[in-house]
Amino acid sequence: MRKYIFFGGGFALLSVVLGAFASHALKAYFSEEVLESFQTGIRYMMYHGLSLLIFSQIPLARNPLIFRLFFWGIILFSFSIFALCLGKLTSFDFSWMGPITPIGGSLLILGWGVLLWEALKYKSN
Repeated sequence: MRKYIFFGGGFALLSVVLGAFASHALKAYFSEEVLESFQTGIRYMMYHGLSLLIFSQIPLARNPLIFRLFFWGIILFSFSIFALCLGKLTSFDFSWMGPITPIGGSLLILGWGVLLWEALKYKSN
């Protein structure tokens, strides 16, 4: 349960920090399209960080597979978007990370699917 709270809170905290950074520091450097992509990564990190916090309080959601799918989904989805966007500010080519984003999104979708499967199997007393 502690890891759900630690990583859920950590992802939520990082979302707020990156949101402020994007709104204030990056706004001058990014096009509207790139800024929107960066914000998408932030939004999904926040949604799933908060979900982990909620899951820490729901016994059927404390499935290690759900945690792993959400954790790696956030890392691959959001952080690949951040790298792709920040790559626009450097000469380094991050375009090879493009295919990683949908893999992360797929892991998040699978995490929700496993949660729904657990809910269907759950028998309350």
